[in-house]
Amino acid sequence: MEQNQGLFKKLSVLILMFILLLPVKMIVGAEDKKLSTINSEQIQEGLEDPGVLKVGMEANYSPFNWSQPSLVNGALPISNSKGEFGNGYDVHIAQELAQQLGLELEIVKLEWDGLPPALNSGKVDAIIAGMSVTPERKKEIDFSDNYYESQMVLVVRKDSDFVDAQSIEDFSNAKVTAQLNTFHYGLIDQIPNVQKGTALDSFPTMISSVLSGKIDAYLSEEPGAMAAVAANTDLTYVKFTKENGFDLSQVDTGIAIGLRKGSPLVEPINQALSQIDEEERIALMKEMVELNQGQENLSFWQDVQALWASYGNQFIRGALNTLFIALFATIVGSVIGLLIAVIRSMKDLFQKGRPSYYLFKVVDFLLVTYIEIFRGTPMMVQAMLIFYGLKLFFDIDLSSMTAALFIVSINTGAYLSEVMRGGIQGVDKGQYEGAKAIGMTHGQTMRHVVLPQAVLSILPTLGNEFVINIKDTSVLNVIAVTELFFVSKSVAGSTYQTFQTFLITSVIYFVLTFTTTRILNLIERKMSGSHSYTVVQSSSTEAVKGVKTHD
Repeated sequence: MEQNQGLFKKLSVLILMFILLLPVKMIVGAEDKKLSTINSEQIQEGLEDPGVLKVGMEANYSPFNWSQPSLVNGALPISNSKGEFGNGYDVHIAQELAQQLGLELEIVKLEWDGLPPALNSGKVDAIIAGMSVTPERKKEIDFSDNYYESQMVLVVRKDSDFVDAQSIEDFSNAKVTAQLNTFHYGLIDQIPNVQKGTALDSFPTMISSVLSGKIDAYLSEEPGAMAAVAANTDLTYVKFTKENGFDLSQVDTGIAIGLRKGSPLVEPINQALSQIDEEERIALMKEMVELNQGQENLSFWQDVQALWASYGNQFIRGALNTLFIALFATIVGSVIGLLIAVIRSMKDLFQKGRPSYYLFKVVDFLLVTYIEIFRGTPMMVQAMLIFYGLKLFFDIDLSSMTAALFIVSINTGAYLSEVMRGGIQGVDKGQYEGAKAIGMTHGQTMRHVVLPQAVLSILPTLGNEFVINIKDTSVLNVIAVTELFFVSKSVAGSTYQTFQTFLITSVIYFVLTFTTTRILNLIERKMSGSHSYTVVQSSSTEAVKGVKTHD
């Protein structure tokens, strides 16, 4: 009996010790998420903002990364796109790394082609976007160790003639493509007699091309193919054995984290990646693929309705941003164009040989240079150079929206300056002579006589420029401006429902342009006609009328 009591006491002590030590063990387990050998100073040197790891990704490449309208399933807010939340394998890897490095995570959504410029200019600290390591990329940026290993497959329709292919030779004469600026596109050449299609910008675009029959297959990493098949029941993918598949000896099929050249983050990130075992990575990828499972047995219009129900707020927000950018840029551009046109119309006021004449010539040359450069280069190129170039060379970090307003405004100003100049030159010279005859200065003549007539004559052109700006804002997606087209690409990339998404987008664009055109036509009618001006007669005219003639 005494032995039993002693045993009971010992057991009670052990249980009590276990209960007391359990929280300590849990705390230690939580702290294990942070690297014990972390060098805080080294990490801070690789960050643009202290304590914040800015990670760039497309948020448009399931299952690695995508955007969604809510925080469900572990999604995180996208810092430069209000109302969008990033999710996917890359997001969870980034979150794990930030925890281990003791940093706050910030997800930045960018176009695929904009990721390297954003990294090198300092707008992001790392690229975690399902990016493969290629010799070309290694010349521009550094890479971490691989955080995922993948196999190359070909995505086809389920009813395709190539669905039962056993080797890449079976795809002879097939029309095949891959994503732009990836090593995938070069692998297509290994298929004998292949009809190599033009590289496409995104996976949703490639999926649409396969579904529509424009191409027979596209090359993809297996996780991306799995997500595409999960979301589209009409698709499947063909997997090959090592002997019958692509020769990958000259490429690295691993996925790694992109970092700036010489970044001190390489070593700490590699240490953090080593703490994530292979089983955990495989399980995470499987979970992300399952989250992309699409709804079955829905008609086309039901899909459209479901998209609007889920992403309607994002579409509306994108449309409002588009309208705001277009309106602001048209107004500011009109002011810029007007000022330039007025300045260039002053050439007759300066006499040759005087210093003011040569000063005017210099100013006129600079204005013509501005006009020719911005009219002679695409706005998409201007956006890339200004948004990333200002940060890279002058350390001026503009937000996407600020950059958009600036770019579209100065682009519009360049076009409208010539329109305004044409309107001014279209005013009859007799108007100038009459104003001069009654003692009006050049400024008074422009303000009271010429400009009111010039602006009225070019009003239809101003309205047309506004409508053009509504549509042209779509090129700003290259610098991640959350306008309508950018939002549409996000939705299409997240759902793989490209046709349905862009049907909604086209309807919104039509409503914006049609409504704007009708409002501008109404304003034009109000400003034209005899009711819009008053004829003023001078006192001398009245006197002449009162003079009697002599026979």
